[in-house]
Amino acid sequence: MQHHPADNQRSAMIQSAQSLIIGELLKQQAIALGLLTGDEAINSIEEAAGLQAMLEQEVQVPQASAEECQRFYESNQQHFSTSPLLEVRHILLGAPPEDVTGRMQLTEVAKSLITELQQDLSCFKELVNKHSDCPSKQQQGSLGQISKGQTVAEFEKALLAADSGLIDYPIESRYGVHIAIIDRRVDGQVLPFEFIKDKVEEYLNERVQRKATAQYIHTLISDAKITGFTFDLESSPLIQ
Repeated sequence: MQHHPADNQRSAMIQSAQSLIIGELLKQQAIALGLLTGDEAINSIEEAAGLQAMLEQEVQVPQASAEECQRFYESNQQHFSTSPLLEVRHILLGAPPEDVTGRMQLTEVAKSLITELQQDLSCFKELVNKHSDCPSKQQQGSLGQISKGQTVAEFEKALLAADSGLIDYPIESRYGVHIAIIDRRVDGQVLPFEFIKDKVEEYLNERVQRKATAQYIHTLISDAKITGFTFDLESSPLIQ
């Protein structure tokens, strides 16, 4: 069960049972095909090799064509762009994640400071010196140039979604509550297809392989006699 994180113990138990049953069905099928001996002394490496050989033999996986790769690239260009580059200043009102009451109070303080900045942005330096708990206050709140992966995810998400200028709402992160200004934004550039076509092909082939393997497992479950457990074939993440 520890290998199947879930919202509650029952869900973890169900996922664990499904995994064990699928593993046993694959093993039985490999034995039936002569790819495993059924010897209880077989080690995990030998078993894994036998199951892999069975899937390669039994699961037919078509390869993505050049046209399919091109269509996927053209339909998903937002995933094939360089990271935007942002020049950011901020004020951090620091509070630990567990201090819920403190964070609520600081959010109200942040809203008040944002209103003050909306009226006069030139007072930012004064507010940084007075309120910020971030070492960047020594640089007037400047975080320099930020690209994807250079700050905590929750702060990054808000920055990447915002336009240039003062962000008109407080941003909460694991460090506290932020008031942020984006001084400059350089949007990412779409990478040419020639640069990433191999990765697109690899991704599409892996996706088709997962789907084909799931369909094969679905067939094994449908053909097997299983008592004491009922699969939800439409929603089980183990066979999707």
